[in-house]
Amino acid sequence: MEGKDEKLLARKRSFTFGAYGGTNKFISASESSQPESTQHHIHETLDSPSSETKPFTSTNPSQKVTELFEIIEKLQGSRLEEQRCEFPPPLKSPLLNIRGDLPLILSPKSGGYWIDPPLERNMETSPTAPLAADDPDSYDIMERDREAKIYQEFFRRRYHQSFTAVDPSVGPLVLSVCLEEEDNRFRVILRTNECSLHGTFSTSLFQHLPTAVELAKMLCAGVTVSSFEVVSYLKAPELITAFDQHRVSHTFKFGVLYQREGQLTEEEILSNSEESEEFKDFLCILGQTVKLRGFTGFRGGLDVSYGQTGSEAVFTSFHGREIMFHVATKLPFTDGDTQQLQRKRHIGNDIVAVVYQEGHAPFICDVISSHFLHCFIAVRKVKQEKGADKTDGRGEGSFQVSVTAREDVPPFGPPLPSPPIFTEGSVLREFLLTKLINAEISCYKAERFSRLELRTRSSLLEALRSELSNRSQCMLGEPTQVVPPPGEGGRALAEGGGGFIENFKRAIRVRSHSFDTLGAVKKTGAPKQKDGDSEPGHRSSAHVLDNTEVKCHTSPQDV
Repeated sequence: MEGKDEKLLARKRSFTFGAYGGTNKFISASESSQPESTQHHIHETLDSPSSETKPFTSTNPSQKVTELFEIIEKLQGSRLEEQRCEFPPPLKSPLLNIRGDLPLILSPKSGGYWIDPPLERNMETSPTAPLAADDPDSYDIMERDREAKIYQEFFRRRYHQSFTAVDPSVGPLVLSVCLEEEDNRFRVILRTNECSLHGTFSTSLFQHLPTAVELAKMLCAGVTVSSFEVVSYLKAPELITAFDQHRVSHTFKFGVLYQREGQLTEEEILSNSEESEEFKDFLCILGQTVKLRGFTGFRGGLDVSYGQTGSEAVFTSFHGREIMFHVATKLPFTDGDTQQLQRKRHIGNDIVAVVYQEGHAPFICDVISSHFLHCFIAVRKVKQEKGADKTDGRGEGSFQVSVTAREDVPPFGPPLPSPPIFTEGSVLREFLLTKLINAEISCYKAERFSRLELRTRSSLLEALRSELSNRSQCMLGEPTQVVPPPGEGGRALAEGGGGFIENFKRAIRVRSHSFDTLGAVKKTGAPKQKDGDSEPGHRSSAHVLDNTEVKCHTSPQDV
């Protein structure tokens, strides 16, 4: 009987509360017989040198209730701390020996990030070092998809023909062919699940007019279909253009974090609400502070009707693109919420963020736990050293810049000058905005986003092929599936462009219910916001996805 009681008491039950949901598990008797390993695991989870953790041993009935609540309290605290990242103690001593300021960015203990400039070059990064010439005219914005604009540029203004098919090995296909008689050539675009293939072929290569199958095989050897279906729908160019341009982004949203002296953790950085004059001056470099209520530009998911995401934001237009900044200090602050989920809900769903630093504390790459954030650009104002020659053009307005991204993000331009210091606000603005846009486009090539993009493109392409086929059959008077009223598709497809997250939401909607119009939002009685998000309180499919994203960021364990 005593052995049975000991076995029952050895099955300690732990329950985790908080924003992550509950987890219920039992520790087997064999596990409970190893108090040292269990204690070591708890110490690692708590990640606190000052924490005192008692070993897990079998308890008698008089101690069971007390110990159970101690376990619950400690494990509850450990889950809240699992996202935090402390300053790595081994790095403190060598960093203090570096001449001048500490580096802007440090890699986490686990690695997984590249940093530009690397740590070993920080001794050369001095505000008094010779400054390399900067040429903002050389800052080129990357194209996310060079083939996305070809149809609009070369096909829409002249007669052409489109075809559709479903290949057993390649998948859905949408082919567009144009005869450019003045140049005696065919211009062809073949859209597949993976990419759009574009080519031109001289008419002299063919004795007779080539078939759609022949042209498709010249672009993609894997095509095995024996015939294509002709697209006869009169508004097909509108649908095809909208599909092509779902990878053309004219709107961007970036996070802006404010890191003050001595702040090293996520809680400290996200808890800042006061803005110094120095930080306000930096925000003026990024863009213009606008009132959100009634704002008619790209809102980047912020509430422009009810003030639920703050009263102000920073917005700018840059080379034909609209950029909304999610500034942490301007997003709502929630008393008692150490994680500030109202702020993290927006910044944690961005892909790139700017970190403005006041002081010497470096930014650690993974301190902000998020599945989406893949790149950070840190900016710090630096002062001229005493006794330095003031004729070098530097002074109180110099800014040092450093860039970090996850290791599967390819490098992107424009390159940092050597040393990475900017003395003019206009040059810094041109560099930062170009770098931010290129960073997001480059992040799409990371493993996590490339998989999502492939899924998004596949869903939208199949939806496009099905829509073109159904509407063509309808025009020919053949039996077909139910399609929406004429004109509905064109209006909805005009909304097909947008950011990566918006396109992914559209693909989810296409997969979840029958395709009415490509990229269309299900109509409800609530008015639609400018960039497709729901009104506060309206639970559309996009709103549900937003909630899922927030949960992912606040609970990295739930992948």
